[in-house]
Amino acid sequence: RRLHGRDALFTADLEMVADLADEKRFAKHVGPALENVREFAADGLFTAYNDEPNWARAHDILMPAFALGSMRTYHPVMLKVAQRVLASWDRDARDGQPVNVPDDMTRMTLDTIGLAGFGYDFGSFERAEPHPFVESMVRCLEWSMNRLARVPGQDHSAADAAFRDDSDYLAQVVDDVIASRAGTDQRDAEDLLGLMLTAEHPKDGSTLDAANIRNQVITFLIAGHETTSGAMSFALYCLAKHPTALRLVQREVDELWGDQADPEPTYDEVGKLTYTRQVLNEALRLWPTAAAFSRHAIEDTLLGGRIPLRAGQPVTVLAPMLHRQPVWGDNPELFDPSRFTPEAEAARSVHAFKPFGTGERACIGRQFALHEATMLLAMLVHRYRLQDH
Repeated sequence: RRLHGRDALFTADLEMVADLADEKRFAKHVGPALENVREFAADGLFTAYNDEPNWARAHDILMPAFALGSMRTYHPVMLKVAQRVLASWDRDARDGQPVNVPDDMTRMTLDTIGLAGFGYDFGSFERAEPHPFVESMVRCLEWSMNRLARVPGQDHSAADAAFRDDSDYLAQVVDDVIASRAGTDQRDAEDLLGLMLTAEHPKDGSTLDAANIRNQVITFLIAGHETTSGAMSFALYCLAKHPTALRLVQREVDELWGDQADPEPTYDEVGKLTYTRQVLNEALRLWPTAAAFSRHAIEDTLLGGRIPLRAGQPVTVLAPMLHRQPVWGDNPELFDPSRFTPEAEAARSVHAFKPFGTGERACIGRQFALHEATMLLAMLVHRYRLQDH
């Protein structure tokens, strides 16, 4: 396709996606859209170039913090914010008001990543309007997308000046939080910022500098809140439209928590919510909120053995189309959580499901997102009877 004045190659073919996952021949491509995001996230994990030293350093330092076992550390924060959602929905119910699911899921994920990421409470459920930080972040993202489609010769100085103001505000808020913690004993801190201020690279003992720590915090907020909130919103929508699946989730959570009105799930209990997790995965299959990722050829090669690619040439994988390939059966548009039983997953190519990207540059926060979303989805279904207004 010719897109924004550039030739762009897209694929959703399973064979080609499997080929693109070969780390020896292909790597993450930071294209024009992500280069615009680099204007305010710089060399954070999501927007760093593959050969930037800070990417490998930050990745190696932060990987243990996002491993499955580390979710025990973040679980209490996730539960605290989930209880805020329930309190807000209780108020809406008393007032006879419908809940605004996407807005509330965004509030939830923002508060969770703020507290777990750097001990900052956005207090989103106490505000009628989004936090100023969120508004600035959204405007920065909009600027980065709008910049792709600019018509040459037009005056964009006002938009660029507004972007710089927003970008400076994001940096200042995060720098102030970092400054309040720098130089203090952070060895017992249980958030990502504490880790970044103290951790050393396992091989060479190097640490992250203040500017890169800021970039990582901004990256976590960008990448970690709207994506997970979208996944939760789609999952709740699908449950409201499919009463059989909703009843199966209800049965699973009711068996776990009985008639407790306000259960406080333990970390281990979340791991038992296997059908709830299947619902979340199926929602991510139909509507992955990170809907595309790009790879480029490391050297001249043939994609899928037949499409010639030159070194550096990007290919964009369209996940919603990949997730509707023949491997998913005769009715891929049907919401069917049984696609994600252990047996079904074992019988299917691992490359058929890519909501988190692929390879070493795949989403580092995958386990974080799935844990918080699975727990909250179960708590909401246990407490409420969803009505599709």
